[in-house]
Amino acid sequence: MRIAVIGAGIIGAACALELAERGAEVVIIDRVGVAGETSSRCEGNLLVSDKGPGPEADLAIHSNEQWRSLAARLDEARTGGQPATEFEAKGGVVVAFPGGEAELRRFAATQREIGIRAEELDADRLRATEPNLSPEVALAIHYPDDAQLQPSNTTQALAATAIRRGARLVVAEVTGARTEGGRIAALETTTGRIAADAVVNCAGPWAGELGERLGAPLDIRPRRGVILVTTPMPQRVFHKVYDADYVGAVGSGDAALQTSTVVESTPGGTVLIGSSRERVGFDDHPGVDPVRAIAAKAIRLFPFLADTALLRSYFGFRPYAPDHLPVIGEDPRIGGLFHATGHEGAGIGLAPATAELVAHAVLGAQTTLDPAPFLPSRAGLGVAA
Repeated sequence: MRIAVIGAGIIGAACALELAERGAEVVIIDRVGVAGETSSRCEGNLLVSDKGPGPEADLAIHSNEQWRSLAARLDEARTGGQPATEFEAKGGVVVAFPGGEAELRRFAATQREIGIRAEELDADRLRATEPNLSPEVALAIHYPDDAQLQPSNTTQALAATAIRRGARLVVAEVTGARTEGGRIAALETTTGRIAADAVVNCAGPWAGELGERLGAPLDIRPRRGVILVTTPMPQRVFHKVYDADYVGAVGSGDAALQTSTVVESTPGGTVLIGSSRERVGFDDHPGVDPVRAIAAKAIRLFPFLADTALLRSYFGFRPYAPDHLPVIGEDPRIGGLFHATGHEGAGIGLAPATAELVAHAVLGAQTTLDPAPFLPSRAGLGVAA
C-alpha cells in the first residue's frame, strides 16, 4: 500500500515509522524538511499530569507507556554522541499558591481514579524534591510518570528510522490532490505528482489549510506559544515544575494571550521557561508581552531566576482544535484521506499513540484505544460527510 504522510514533524515521523514497520510503502512529504517547524519549537513535554479524565487522558497514558520503550529503541540505534532522544523520566511537580489548594487536590483525585499516579507532598518532601521552590507554594502534587525529551532530535531519529525501514523523504509543498471515484489517487506537489493509495494529513497548524487544498477543509487553527531559555547553570530544578493554572490555560478556548508557569532543566544545563498561548493566526512577531508575563510568573515560582540571564527566547505555532481533542482518523468526505493533527501543545507526548490509531485507521492494525472520540466526523469538529 502506498501511503503519503504530509508533514515531517513528530506526528508525521511517528506515523511514517509505524506504517513503514507494518509493511506499507511510505513517502514523507514536507515543504521544509524534518522537524522544521512546530516540533523544533517546543519543550518536549510527555505529560499525564495536565490531563483530566477523558479520551485525551486515555491517549496520554497509553502514549506515555509507549515512549519508554520507543525512546530506548531510538537511543540504542544512535551511534556515537548523546542519546537520540535525551529522554528523561524525571517526573513532574504541580504546585498551587494560597487559594488554589482545593482545586488542585480535587483535580488530582479525579486523575487517580483513571490510574494516573498523583502523590501529595508534605512540606519536608517538597523541600527535598525541589529545594529552590518559592516558600509561597501552598501545595504540591508529584506526578512520577511525567517525562521529557529533546523534540527536534527525537523527530529526526523517528524519521531516520522510518527511512531505514524503507520510507523516503520528499522536500516539497503539496498543492492539491487528484481523486478518482471519490478517493485520493495522487498528490500534486511543487516537485511533481506522487501517487498514493492513502494520504495522512500531519501538517500540524497548517493542517486546516492543507485540508482545504485537498478538498476537505478542517477547523484547525494556529495557537502561538513562547518559550524562554536561560544561560547554562548547575542544576537547580529537578523535575518538570508548573503552576496549576497551566491546566486551565491548556483547556481554554480564549484567543487572547494567556500565560502559565512551566520550568524545567535540560541535560545541557539551561532552564526552559514557558508557557504562553494566544490565537493570532500565523503572526510571527510575538513582541515582549509574552516574555514579560512568563518571566514574572517564573520568578514567583523559582525566585533565583530573577538573577538569571536569558540566553534566548523562541516561539512556535501549535495546532488548535476548537473542542480541544486531537483529530485522528479517516475524513468522511474523501476516501483514502486521513488526518492526524489538532494536538496543540501535547503532540510530542501523544505521538506514539496517535501513530497507533493511524495504523488502525489506514491498515486495520489492532489497537486497544477507542478511536471514536478523535474521528474527524465527530460532532465537536463540524465536519460532515
